[in-house]
Amino acid sequence: MIQSPHISIVSPVYGCKTCLIELYSRLKQTLEKITPDFEIILVNDASPDGSWETIVELAQKDQRVKGINLSRNFGQHYAITAGLNYTQGEWVVVMDCDLQDQPEEILKLYNKALEGFDLVYARRIMRKDSFAKRISSKIFHALYSYLIGMKTDSAIGNFGIYNKNVVHEYNKMKETARSFTSLVQYIGFKVSTTDVQHSERFVGKTSYSLSRLYHLTLDVILSGSTKPLKLTVKLGFTISLMSILLSLYNILAYLTGVVRVPGFTSTIFSIWFVGGMLMFVLGIMGLYIGKIFEQVKERPLYIVSDKINCD
Repeated sequence: MIQSPHISIVSPVYGCKTCLIELYSRLKQTLEKITPDFEIILVNDASPDGSWETIVELAQKDQRVKGINLSRNFGQHYAITAGLNYTQGEWVVVMDCDLQDQPEEILKLYNKALEGFDLVYARRIMRKDSFAKRISSKIFHALYSYLIGMKTDSAIGNFGIYNKNVVHEYNKMKETARSFTSLVQYIGFKVSTTDVQHSERFVGKTSYSLSRLYHLTLDVILSGSTKPLKLTVKLGFTISLMSILLSLYNILAYLTGVVRVPGFTSTIFSIWFVGGMLMFVLGIMGLYIGKIFEQVKERPLYIVSDKINCD
């Protein structure tokens, strides 16, 4: 078994059994152009299609293939975390298993990293995703950029190459609300990007439903920014100011005789409006408190039920 691989590949696996043999073959051909000392870490996130059996077969044929089987479906970013905790390489590539991230593009990432960068993100020139996914991604990045005060690029995903020092720092972070790209951006180091070709899915369709995308977006925003709380303060101040101005108007209107009978509609509207805003603010505070509750329990980020070729 290779004890000190030069490059580690981490790929979370879910619903891609038919991709794995092709993925391994193309990774092997690409990585051997760089070094024979590599490892491919496939993390089975409780895939329902029998992916673990295929991973075991590949690992038995090639000791450089390592398999990690999670006890249940924890999610893509937790599966990535599990794989990164087992890496030993000087360089680590994170990529999806569905072959939209093309293994041949690793050569571009590696060569760019050798120019003196600790992280090199793969920037997809033309995304081969569905229209709905591209639009939702643009909306998310626009909202996230606004809330964290830092520009993000919707063409950049998990695919990239990372120095072992970056991975070491990433593994120190124990946030329960995890987004790999967001946490890596926080780490810093010398960063660059390189343009890569994006491909159609080899088979099947994305496992990210609208509900899962919503929850992931909520987790990323709440864990990465306190701006929603600051916005509620501004909202409260604005409502208070409007209430004062409205009160002054009503007083003047009554004194000048413009309005002689108090309005029922405006009173009911004010009660509903202020009540709705209070519920909105309390809801945001409740979300943050919920995330604190999840964090202080200190439950493991993932649980491994089986592994193969892992020290």
